[in-house]
Amino acid sequence: MSIPFLHRGAVLLAQGGRRAVEQVYGLADDTTGRPCSARTRFQIASISKNMAAAAVLLLAERGRLDVHDPVDRWVPNCPPAWRPITLHHLLTHTSGLGHWEEYPLLDLAGAVDPDELLARFHAVPPLFAPGAGWHYSSPGYVVLARAVERAADRAYRDFLAEEVFAPLGMTGSFAGSGAGRPDVATGHSGGRPVRSWDLDTVGMGAGDVWCTADDLLAWLDGLRDARLLTPASVARMIAAYAQAQVGSGPQAYGYGCFVGPLAGERSVNHSGHNLGFKAFVAWLPDSDRRLVVLTNDDEDPGAPTLIDHLLATN
Repeated sequence: MSIPFLHRGAVLLAQGGRRAVEQVYGLADDTTGRPCSARTRFQIASISKNMAAAAVLLLAERGRLDVHDPVDRWVPNCPPAWRPITLHHLLTHTSGLGHWEEYPLLDLAGAVDPDELLARFHAVPPLFAPGAGWHYSSPGYVVLARAVERAADRAYRDFLAEEVFAPLGMTGSFAGSGAGRPDVATGHSGGRPVRSWDLDTVGMGAGDVWCTADDLLAWLDGLRDARLLTPASVARMIAAYAQAQVGSGPQAYGYGCFVGPLAGERSVNHSGHNLGFKAFVAWLPDSDRRLVVLTNDDEDPGAPTLIDHLLATN
């Protein structure tokens, strides 16, 4: 039986201390002909929410904030309808804030002043009262990143670099624009290069992180081994707080991650999709497997088939 493959990207599957699968495919940049390699950095899109949740929990461990703080303690000028919303609601997508489709006038690729972006979020009423439902919300994670900046008193990207990536040895990872950085993949859609979404402001906290496959494995291992967060904070992060409405079957949402069955096992997982990029990570504690799939073509037909194959046969 043939093994599915990506047209461009990277795949890494580890079990215990062994790397069962480690492959790169295709070109990182069609214009220069540069191939994908172990050093190639991909947008991990919404997997970035893992790191945003960890940032909040690190600050909670240090007593700088509490997950039950109201959002308007950390983000100024919130409208009255936001006042019952807590950081916990934002972390679990139970705040009532919308996803990108609820903000149709927002250009995801266009630069915008941070306060203007918040004003645009403020202008759209919540879909429901906090805690009354579940609705996936990347804007909610942008607001969380703003809260992290206030509580940490430094830029969000700097906090991730210094407090998340460096302690885990994620030397190829960064948050924000990839312009001018080496070894960054160019995003493609259907084989054609596409313009990146804005990751400095619009995607901050929600889909702004770039990683190599090795670094994402280091991230999953750091979560598994409680190397960054305390065991209590890891347990808090991967608890099932709300039933999530997703197409892949019964899943719950923790803090920045989905929790539920995958390939017949317990899993902690998240997918990601930015224009030109798709990504997937999973940690399956029962078999001690960690899977990373990254592609710089958001229409690569091999990605879902490859994920299913690797989880079913390894």
